[in-house]
Amino acid sequence: MAVVGIWMYQNGGGDRIEQKIVARLQDRGHVVSTGLNLRKAVAQNGELLLDGLNLYELDCFFSYNAGEQTKYQVYLYEALDRHVPCINNYQAFAISEDKFKTNDLLRSYGIKTPDYFLCHREDIETIRNKVLEWGKAVFKTVDGWGGMGMALVDSKDKLDMILPFLNQTDLRFFYIEKFIDYDGSDFRVDLVDGEFIACYGRKAKKGDWRTNVTSGGSVILRDDCTDEIVKLAQKAAQAINIEIAGVDIIYDREHEEYIVLEINGIPAFATPEQEKMGLNFNDKKIDKIVELIDKKIKEKI
Repeated sequence: MAVVGIWMYQNGGGDRIEQKIVARLQDRGHVVSTGLNLRKAVAQNGELLLDGLNLYELDCFFSYNAGEQTKYQVYLYEALDRHVPCINNYQAFAISEDKFKTNDLLRSYGIKTPDYFLCHREDIETIRNKVLEWGKAVFKTVDGWGGMGMALVDSKDKLDMILPFLNQTDLRFFYIEKFIDYDGSDFRVDLVDGEFIACYGRKAKKGDWRTNVTSGGSVILRDDCTDEIVKLAQKAAQAINIEIAGVDIIYDREHEEYIVLEINGIPAFATPEQEKMGLNFNDKKIDKIVELIDKKIKEKI
C-alpha cells in the first residue's frame, strides 16, 4: 500500500479532475492525501510536516497548481523532491518555469526556438543594438506566465520609452526574444510520460499578438496537428526530462518551420466549457497520470 500526496488546483473543474484521480488511485490500492499545500508545511529536524503528515514518508507527490505557487512552496518542493518521487520532478519543473533556461537547453538539442538574448540590466547598448537589429522584439520576464510581464517593441520610439521604465524595476537582467512572424495562433501539445494526449490551440484576440487566454486569447480546436508537430513536442519534453508537459508551438512564416515557443509544466485540463466545445482529452490524461504515479511508486520500491 503506497501513500500518494496531491496538491491540485480546484478552479475550472480541477476539483472534479482531482476526485477522478483519487478514485482511480484508490482502485489500485493506494492511500491518497489531498490538499497538500506546501505553503502550510514546516521543515524541522529531518522532517517536512503538514497536517500531522511527514511528507518525506510519501511514496509519491503530485503537484499540479500553477496559480498559487509561491517562492516558499517552490523552495520546499525542491527539498521534497530529494526525498520523494515528485511529478513533475523538480529539476524539470524549474527549467520549464524559466524561459531562458528552457530555450537554452532546447537549443543544445538542436530544437528551434525564437532567437533570444539575455544580458545584465546595465548593458543598455547591447539591448538597444539587438532590438534595432531585429526590428521587432518581445521583452519577457523569464518566469512570467499567462502573458504577464511581456512587452512588444517594434520601433525606436517604443524602445526609448520602455528602457527607462524597465530600469526602474527590480529585474537584474533582461530576457528578450525576436518576434516571430506567425498567424496569431499556436499549438498546445499535451504529453504525459512522453505519450501524446491531445493537441488544441490558442488564438490571439483581434489586434493583439498574445495567444494566452489570460491576455484575451481564446482556446480553439486544432484538426491540423501533424506528426511533425507532435514529434517536435515530444523531443522538447524529452530534452528537459519533464513527465507532464504542454508544449507550445508556432509556425514561423518567415522561415517556414515550426518552432517551440515554451514548455508549460502544468498544462491545465479542459474546463467544462472547453469540453462542451469538443476538447475531450481529460479522461485519457487522468489515466496516464495515474499510470505515471504508479510507475514512480514501483521505481521507488
